[in-house]
Amino acid sequence: LTAVNQQKSECETWDRLHALIGSADGKKFRNFAQGLTFSIMIAQANRQLELMSDRYLLIKDETHPLELNVIDTYQAGEIRSTKNLSGGESFIVSLSLALGLSAMSGQSIRVDSLFLDEGFGTLDEQALETALETLAVLQQEGKLIGIISHVGALKERISTQITVIPKTGGKSVIQGPGCMMLRT
Repeated sequence: LTAVNQQKSECETWDRLHALIGSADGKKFRNFAQGLTFSIMIAQANRQLELMSDRYLLIKDETHPLELNVIDTYQAGEIRSTKNLSGGESFIVSLSLALGLSAMSGQSIRVDSLFLDEGFGTLDEQALETALETLAVLQQEGKLIGIISHVGALKERISTQITVIPKTGGKSVIQGPGCMMLRT
């Protein structure tokens, strides 16, 4: 009887595993693996968010497990869809996700460069300061940070700049360290 119970227990374990990840086309396993990776990314992004602000926390959407919601601690823990974030809030969350992905890949692949294209114009003064402080820490850790922006406050804060100057005929001139004029 004991041997039968042991086999029954082992069979139940395999049944649970099959229900979780088993399917002929591999879709269940793929979804399971994506869910694990997504959870790790959320944890890494939340570490980055914590460094920038105590306001937001990312969580999985319960009805759509590969989508995100944000807990807004400044609004009594209200859970909001990331689709309803303001431009500045979206920027902070996106930056934390990018940094979280970078931290994840950093375990097997070094990511030494981060380029941000705009988004700074949507930030209020405090959020801009927080974002720039976060990027400064990354730069101190040896990361190359590139920012593409038209925001005047950034020009004052960033010492090394490459400037694109529009000219006639749809052409532009690039000026800055390491840039030189090519004669054709």
